[in-house]
Amino acid sequence: MNHPPCVRAPAAIDSSMHRPAPAPRAIQAERRKLLQWGALALPGALSGGQALAQADDYPSRPITMLVPFPPGGVADAVGRPVAEALGRILKQPVVVENRAGAGGGLGMAQVARAKADGYTIMMALSSITILPEADKVLGRTPMYQLAQLKPVARFTADPTVLVVHADSPFQNFAQFLAHVRSHPGALTFGSSGSYGTMHVPMEMLKAATRSFMVHVPYTGAGPAVVGLLGKQVDALATGPASIVQHIKAGKVRALAHWGEGRLASLPEVPSLAELGVKINFAQWAGLFVPAGVPEAVMLKLREASKAAATDPRVVQVLNGAGSPIQYLDAPEFDRYVNAEAGVMAAAVTRIGKVD
Repeated sequence: MNHPPCVRAPAAIDSSMHRPAPAPRAIQAERRKLLQWGALALPGALSGGQALAQADDYPSRPITMLVPFPPGGVADAVGRPVAEALGRILKQPVVVENRAGAGGGLGMAQVARAKADGYTIMMALSSITILPEADKVLGRTPMYQLAQLKPVARFTADPTVLVVHADSPFQNFAQFLAHVRSHPGALTFGSSGSYGTMHVPMEMLKAATRSFMVHVPYTGAGPAVVGLLGKQVDALATGPASIVQHIKAGKVRALAHWGEGRLASLPEVPSLAELGVKINFAQWAGLFVPAGVPEAVMLKLREASKAAATDPRVVQVLNGAGSPIQYLDAPEFDRYVNAEAGVMAAAVTRIGKVD
């Protein structure tokens, strides 16, 4: 006998052709799963809507710009005028917070873990590409991965400058190198921390000239410069922004730099390449956010950064510090950072483990 199309024969009638109906407990379990899945999906949907609304209102409260070094260094010298300009452009205060330690690694890791809402931004240096590779060389778990941070804009990119105290007997690079080679280990150099942007160029110089100097790491460029001024170390390499005022004041003497040609701020200082040492190193400063910041927020930060880069106050301050604007927007800066990361990974591998 045929059943109507809309009626299914009871499973008990022909168990060989039909599976048994689910037991009541199984049905209840499936229902509980569906409810759980729905409960998990709902917050995500709401948070997505909230994220869009927050992006439209951004910024609705003060922004923190973390500088992962002490005051007085290049990142701080660039970050403060840029933060002031961003505050005027975005119509919300941008508060600079210095978070020093581990050559910048502690602050960079803090931003990498921060909420990706655009209210935590960071002015970092080129060491951001170096430190994860250095951790690997040292057999440590990296404090952060570069993929956890998203480039917004590059503001400056300057060669590091080799300087000694004004009372130093070395009047030029040739005298300095001759002494270093004839007295291995007798001279010391300061840095912002192991594998930082003041340490790596000096290790490159040591390797290229087959010489040896003792490394004295500080917590940042500012303290390292103070160490040189106080004659606690014999030399250091740093960006113009943290040292040019001391050069002009006659407190320290510049011997060479890691760039190409001559610097506009220090036209009398030769490049190492010009002196026969074929190495170069640029200490750049750029703005980063945690990866995952909404695109609408990124766009606002990019637009504000571009405006800040042409702001007369920012341009005047950075030009006066010998660190002119060399702006890159996010897409170009992202490519630049990735290329730099490859170069620095090879450099750190060549340097290997150091004290």
